[in-house]
Amino acid sequence: MEYKYELHCHTGAVSRCGRVEPEKIVEMYVEAGYNGIVVMDHYSPMTFPIHRLACPQKAADFYLSGYRRMQAAAPEGFTVLLGMELRHYWTANDYLIYGVTEDFVKNAGNLMNVWEPGVKALCEQNGFLIYQAHPFRVGIRRTDPKNIDGVEVYNGKTDDRRNAQALAWAKENGKLMVSGSDFHTPEHLARGGIITKKPIQNNAELLTILKNSDFRLINVDL
Repeated sequence: MEYKYELHCHTGAVSRCGRVEPEKIVEMYVEAGYNGIVVMDHYSPMTFPIHRLACPQKAADFYLSGYRRMQAAAPEGFTVLLGMELRHYWTANDYLIYGVTEDFVKNAGNLMNVWEPGVKALCEQNGFLIYQAHPFRVGIRRTDPKNIDGVEVYNGKTDDRRNAQALAWAKENGKLMVSGSDFHTPEHLARGGIITKKPIQNNAELLTILKNSDFRLINVDL
């Protein structure tokens, strides 16, 4: 048996650019044959009210609300995991962080104010993995490869040419790879993700599978 997981999904409850509520997202992905989702709501200046931009951790319950609602709506056997798409101040770069916990969101301080080497160090300390998202989109600056564990080599909202460039860059630098739909609207449904031979029930299992590259990438020909 095989299992299919979405690794890049935004909810309309938290991400301002999201257009679908968490409960509906679960319904849509179950119907599409997926076995789980990693919620990657934006942790960025676009997300938090202006009075929380300096202390986004004080709005942690808001940030976690999309994930919590999706978890509550998930039927038995459908896995919902917490992730994060982080953007720092004064940049268009986005980073996908896998393994994130609610306690980390509440206690890490202002992650938008921690530059890439510092975020990589935090991820290492906590056992998380960090990937640069859609690294060849217009306006994106490729980070120093030492600041990331991997690269999003397929993004459902990015054109084929730029996805191919991301794949080549990941291979050139020996980085881990992921695929994701970058779901924001119904049109983005089920464009990416991974297919595994084992079910993923928690972040520890996800991290092990990602580290070992024990999966097939959806819409990526290696």
